[in-house]
Amino acid sequence: MKFSATWMMALRALRQNVMRSVLTMLGMIIGVAAVIAMIAIGTGAKAQVARNIAQMGQNVLLVFSGAARKGRVHMGFGSAPTLTKKDYAAIRSEVSGITGATPELRGTAQASFGAQNVSTTVYGVSEDFLSVRVWTLADGANFTDTDVARAAKVALLGNTVATNLFGSAEGVVGQTVRIKNAPYEVVGVLKPKGANMMGDDQDDMILVPWTSAMVRITGGSTFRSITVQLESAERSGEVVEQLASLLRQRHRIAEGKEDDFSFLDQQEIREVATSTADTMTVLLGAIAGVSLLVGGIGIMNIMLVSVTERTKEIGLRMAVGAKGSDILLQFLVESVVLSAGGGLIGMLLGVAVAWFVRVQLGWDTVVEPGAVALAFLFSGSIGVFFGFYPARKAAALDPIEALRYE
Repeated sequence: MKFSATWMMALRALRQNVMRSVLTMLGMIIGVAAVIAMIAIGTGAKAQVARNIAQMGQNVLLVFSGAARKGRVHMGFGSAPTLTKKDYAAIRSEVSGITGATPELRGTAQASFGAQNVSTTVYGVSEDFLSVRVWTLADGANFTDTDVARAAKVALLGNTVATNLFGSAEGVVGQTVRIKNAPYEVVGVLKPKGANMMGDDQDDMILVPWTSAMVRITGGSTFRSITVQLESAERSGEVVEQLASLLRQRHRIAEGKEDDFSFLDQQEIREVATSTADTMTVLLGAIAGVSLLVGGIGIMNIMLVSVTERTKEIGLRMAVGAKGSDILLQFLVESVVLSAGGGLIGMLLGVAVAWFVRVQLGWDTVVEPGAVALAFLFSGSIGVFFGFYPARKAAALDPIEALRYE
């Protein structure tokens, strides 16, 4: 029998039970749509993480202060004040392979202009901060090393702070804001960066020289961390060795004793974060893939029912010359049409769901063409796999017994 004739007979059989065919396809539709949507969400999350890490700067190495302890409780790196002004100066003058460095002081303070008053985060940094973090100005200019040396009362405003205080981020340069009642001249406004990977608004902050922050904002004399920018990522190991040797010598740490500082490489952060995102994507895809399996079982169940219902028809076809291979092929075609048809509709639905999530919920989603094609091919394969047993059962029927079947 010609394949075209087998194809037409398979389609005719499916049209005779349209509602049952549609309900059978529904499992594949939901399964394929879920796989595509979940992978799109997971891939989008990975892309967002990569963008957030890139906002830290290029080839960045973080040097953290040590960890304070309360009893046997480890409070986390950066909680003990171990990095000093002299450490920072030594890093800038003695460590090779770096293009810039900036310390970090952080405190919460009230900033006001006229009748407007906001609570924001104030960072004490060096003049290298913008180049290290690859952050540009929307207006004005950066403060200078001279401003840092004389603890000048100058500030760079984040876009959110500028908008909250002045109603707009434009025309702000030259104005004076009060931070903890100290007057600071606004010398620049930063371009907006949006939320970081923790969901915090990066534009809701003010940058001031770290010397000024020590005197007027935090009142401290040590740094929580120092950010170093490397000449190249390949020199990371060499720079870490130099930094470790320098700080151990300066802090008089004996051989075998625990360091009172730690390092965190940007590449390490990226690898950990993307590994987590990859795991989440695989997990979401696997969970959605279960629905594909359930859909395949549903197809097998319906095809077995169909074989039972059409036993007499099968016997009649065999009696007039149809071969077992013809019967096998017909039922396989029906199974593949159900699964592949459901897969095609599921592809469209999955892409639509990913679009809806991105537009309406604001989540990053990335629809991978490879994932779409794989989901569709998998749906077709499920049709062959789960349809083979019912088709083989139909092909193995004895024509005489089939004709007697009621």
